[in-house]
Amino acid sequence: MAKEKTSFTCTECGGTSPRWLGQCPHCEAWNTMVEVVSGNTAPARNRFASLARASELTALADIEASDFERTPTGIDELDRVLGGGMVEGGVVLIGGDPGIGKSTLLLQALDGLQRVNVPALYVTGEESGAQVALRSRRLGLDNSQVKVLAETQLEKILATIAAAQPAIAVIDSIQTIYSDQLTSAPGSVAQVRECAAHLTRAAKSGGPCVVLVGHVTKEGALAGPRVLEHMVDTVLYFEGDTHSSFRLIRAIKNRFGAVNEIGVFAMTEKGLKGVANPSAIFLSQHAEPVPGSCVLVTLEGTRPMLVEIQALVDSGGPSPRRLSVGLDRDRLAMLLAVLHRHAGVACMDQDVFVNAVGGVRISEPAADLAVMLAITSSLRGKALPKGFVAFGEVGLAGEVRPAPRGQERLREAAKLGFSVAVVPKANAPKKAGKDLEGLTIHAVDRIEEALDVARGLG
Repeated sequence: MAKEKTSFTCTECGGTSPRWLGQCPHCEAWNTMVEVVSGNTAPARNRFASLARASELTALADIEASDFERTPTGIDELDRVLGGGMVEGGVVLIGGDPGIGKSTLLLQALDGLQRVNVPALYVTGEESGAQVALRSRRLGLDNSQVKVLAETQLEKILATIAAAQPAIAVIDSIQTIYSDQLTSAPGSVAQVRECAAHLTRAAKSGGPCVVLVGHVTKEGALAGPRVLEHMVDTVLYFEGDTHSSFRLIRAIKNRFGAVNEIGVFAMTEKGLKGVANPSAIFLSQHAEPVPGSCVLVTLEGTRPMLVEIQALVDSGGPSPRRLSVGLDRDRLAMLLAVLHRHAGVACMDQDVFVNAVGGVRISEPAADLAVMLAITSSLRGKALPKGFVAFGEVGLAGEVRPAPRGQERLREAAKLGFSVAVVPKANAPKKAGKDLEGLTIHAVDRIEEALDVARGLG
């Protein structure tokens, strides 16, 4: 088959050029020319034909739907994020900072799958086979039979997948793979898009579940074209501080499971180990209650977790600072305004610092009530009572709005031995069950009521 020709197309106006140009000669836009494979031959025009199988026009009610068969990896926290395990023909994209543990986790998962007779292939474009073997020995994966291929050329990788027929294939990483059909360097937009499309086609046409490891930018987003995330079935992000032993893996997109589900891992000498009770790492162990601390029951995917919110209010200068770690800074400014307007708590001349313990990032508005209680506690220098938890969204009018799945949050707090909860009135159970024994629930409608309850308990 003749080698396909390449050209360069402008992403703004669609104009073409036989060579790369810094400025499009048609619309004069800068840095918009990307390499594409010309479709002037029959094989080139049809090279993506198998991405979508031909089907007849059918009514939705007449289509027989069945659940996807999953292959558990043996790592419970990873299976939770994936929605139960790997799906045949699925494509998973996992990204994270260098050295955070992506390759380590995937090597552990492949070894576990191979030991239950699930054929696995590990394609490395960044390391040699000897380096991968050395890491497996450090992780204690003795006598591992995972097949390893050190290769960066796409055509050879696809040929190996077709010959070995693994159930799971890991590509580490997609930015190192290149196709002979393109002349651009590995990692370029055209190479990443083309290689990912071919690997996706291999998976969807009865091939293995493909896991793509992706690099991230300085801002933490996945490097390469945004279409890469649209192309795959599942997008996972590895998060965590490299100075901490704990790691979070979060599902940003999942066609086969819940979105925003998280798995928690601890980095040990033998690799990553799942943390069964993640609430323990997000709660500081104080001998006695301290001012400025309030425990929040947050929801990550389907998992309720307890996280300690800490606030420090100190006298500031003419331009007081508002700083938040793990929480939205703009929302912090809004909550301070609500505190002043509706509860009479003024922080206009105070520096306000808020932190979510353990490096967790909280984006849901149900953290509002806990943040405001922590700020008030620090400002007044009075600690909240021991065993105190809170959750609820606070509006600009000072009302406390319900949080989703409030009963599950309360059950998690009761299970971990907390005794007092301040929650929105709509989340208060009409009848306390055995699973809430020992937990006194204070239901509030407005922020003023919540502060009065906390003041009375303190």
